[in-house]
Amino acid sequence: MKTYKIALLPGDGIGRDVTAAAWAVLEKAASLNGFSLDATSYPWSCDYYLENGSMMPAGGIETLRPFDAILLGAVGWPSKVLDSVSLHGLLLPIRKAFVQYANIRPHRLLPGVQGPLRSDGFDILCIRENTEGEYSGAGGRVHQGTDNEVAVETSIFTRKGVERILRFGFEQARARSGKLASVTKSNAQKYSMVFWDEITQRLSAEYPDVAVTSYHIDAMAARMVMAPDSLDVVVASNLFGDILTDLGAAIQGGLGFAASANINPDRSAPSMFEPVHGSAPDIAHLGIANPIAAIWSGAMMLEHLGETAAAARVMAAIEATTARGIGAIPGKDRTDAITASVLSALG
Repeated sequence: MKTYKIALLPGDGIGRDVTAAAWAVLEKAASLNGFSLDATSYPWSCDYYLENGSMMPAGGIETLRPFDAILLGAVGWPSKVLDSVSLHGLLLPIRKAFVQYANIRPHRLLPGVQGPLRSDGFDILCIRENTEGEYSGAGGRVHQGTDNEVAVETSIFTRKGVERILRFGFEQARARSGKLASVTKSNAQKYSMVFWDEITQRLSAEYPDVAVTSYHIDAMAARMVMAPDSLDVVVASNLFGDILTDLGAAIQGGLGFAASANINPDRSAPSMFEPVHGSAPDIAHLGIANPIAAIWSGAMMLEHLGETAAAARVMAAIEATTARGIGAIPGKDRTDAITASVLSALG
């Protein structure tokens, strides 16, 4: 029997609840499909930071490296630890160390879920650059606390980084409908975003079967609301992709349905899978978090591992659950009730 080694990082707040729910579903799906999952859980979180002075131990990256994949719950508890500390102490270092440069976020309405738009026929796959750009962490502050204080945050766009994420987007578009939307703000950012547009145009010659349209970020935000069914694969920088995918989560019914994958495409290191939502400290431990985004992320993990039949089985179980109205309305059903329904639908 094939066994996959999975690192679990439940993290903070509702991350613990939704990770437990997702893991129960994934274990059953594995059993039904003839393979097994071997989990090792790590308590790296804001509580861990308060006890140890870091979000993870010094050797944390090397601890995670041997695993086949990582399943993350949520990171952050702003009243305890600044978000800038928790994010740069755990999530971003993992993404960068394991070259998880492709952040994949699917946006579509599940059966029985009512979105805020008139349109319900959209199926958007957002591809976000995940390791450089606006989140590179290059910059600093001088003269702190004085009237002359200066803060500088420098975005880093490399030819290698931009080309590989665009190429990844082209390949995804080729496998789907053959439509790619590239998002920049090149009318205002005349260096980095013009650079991105130029590489997009150059690569398009290698993909004559893919229709490419370039959008400015503000126009794309409007299009996702007004005509989401006109979009298929959308590729954007780290910051722009982050913002657009929260909009994508909104039009698909809320963050409780938004899954994501941080992919290392050449598989030289583990990829990481996580729901888009945060730790939601205000509802932590109330048992009302929607685990569907975490379960969907788990299905993406199974697909990445090559267990496509099990991944499809999990997605079918999610859809059967929401079609019955369970988990379809934010806040209506408890975490354990939604989980039980998905487990039952697995067969």
